[in-house]
Amino acid sequence: MLEARHYTAAAKKKGTYELPAAYDGTINEAVLYHAVRAFLGSQRQGTHSTKTRSEVSGGSAKPWRQKGTGRARQGTTRAAQWRGGGVVFGPKPRAYTVKLPRRVKQLARQSALNARASDGAVYIIEALSFEKPSTKQLLATLGKLDLADQKVLVLTADHRPEVYLSSRNLQRVYVMRYTEATAYEILWADALVIEEAAVREDEGSAAAKDEVDTEKRAAKRTTAKKSAPTKKRATTKQRVTKKKGGGDA
Repeated sequence: MLEARHYTAAAKKKGTYELPAAYDGTINEAVLYHAVRAFLGSQRQGTHSTKTRSEVSGGSAKPWRQKGTGRARQGTTRAAQWRGGGVVFGPKPRAYTVKLPRRVKQLARQSALNARASDGAVYIIEALSFEKPSTKQLLATLGKLDLADQKVLVLTADHRPEVYLSSRNLQRVYVMRYTEATAYEILWADALVIEEAAVREDEGSAAAKDEVDTEKRAAKRTTAKKSAPTKKRATTKQRVTKKKGGGDA
């Protein structure tokens, strides 16, 4: 079980906070690679394009006759070796989106959280009390946590527009809901500042989900058992008839 630093709403250290059972320290690097690759691929527009020799203008006439000039034969000035000619195997518009299964995304996200928790880069704060947007107040809170010069991802329990607006002018600080953070965004940050209510809510939802999954598996096994065909046992007379290889004509 991993632990994180625990702070009050005023950013005063309380001690350590025992993270939920999901923070078991397991880091799946292969899944993290696929998750980061899929995230970065989805950010690409894929609008790059080059023209082939059939798309560039000109080149309808043969530049010189086939034989007798001493030069190599040429059929068009729009071939790839000519200036202004077409591009061979150049990039064309395409989509870089990579679709990942839902469970792979969840495993990657949990691996990223475990990686940051293992590095001691998770800070649990009781609550971020912002009456109105204030970049100065957010910077002061991060300064008390010794995170002023680091890339920080602030994860709130629910939608907090006042906290988000406070970070909008800071290049190295990003605020979002805890449940919306992806593996890439977690790995991007040097430190995670998480509201305590978000961790508790995540722990409760994970336990409820495990209970529902267990009930579904049990119901599925019961249904499969009931729907399985029952094989009738042959009588002694049927077994003897089958052994002799005969039967009623």
